[in-house]
Amino acid sequence: MTIVRVPALMLCLLLIRPSSSSSSSEVDPDYNPDYTPPSSPPKTHHPFSGKRCDYSPCREGQVACPVLADSTGCLCPGFTLQDAAPEAPSLTSVSWNGSDVVASWCAPNSYVTGYTVTVRQTLTGKEERLTLGQDKRSGVLGHVDHVSEVCVVAVNDAGQSPETASCLPYEPRDSSLPLKAGLIGGALGLLMLVLLGVLLWRHRRQRKQQSGVSMRDAEDRPR
Repeated sequence: MTIVRVPALMLCLLLIRPSSSSSSSEVDPDYNPDYTPPSSPPKTHHPFSGKRCDYSPCREGQVACPVLADSTGCLCPGFTLQDAAPEAPSLTSVSWNGSDVVASWCAPNSYVTGYTVTVRQTLTGKEERLTLGQDKRSGVLGHVDHVSEVCVVAVNDAGQSPETASCLPYEPRDSSLPLKAGLIGGALGLLMLVLLGVLLWRHRRQRKQQSGVSMRDAEDRPR
């Protein structure tokens, strides 16, 4: 009984071993033993230069000062952090420019992601809002034909500056003034033409009178 079982066991082992060896010998065709995963490039840390950044809070279209500080090592004024609501910007002017009203301001020393300009009519309380990016320092408000209050607030993820901390009143220009000026100018021009015509008529009349007198004198002279 023992002599028969031993060869059967060995036969089973021989049948199993090639299958296991063949499976272990299979290799992924895309496998490359020399491949190493790329490493991310090291971050460049610029040393602190001690110089102020080339940044003006009133200049439009420039890179934010914290970004300049990270990239060049320059020094920004005391900016508040991202987790704090921004301070109020400084609204410098609300003026008529061509055919539109334009509001201009200077940025606060804060982390800012955008600005909101509000035009609030004084009599009715009606509001119109304009949302602008963090690099803007002016906003075109269009044609404002009512006495209004213009306010600008700075915004970030933590909140916004006080709504009434940076406001200026605006009184629309009298749209009839150019028409009145044109009418007055036209009337003055017409009056000048009339006076000039009268002077020319009188001058010609005097010349005719003088020539008539001269002819009569010539006829009265003895021949």
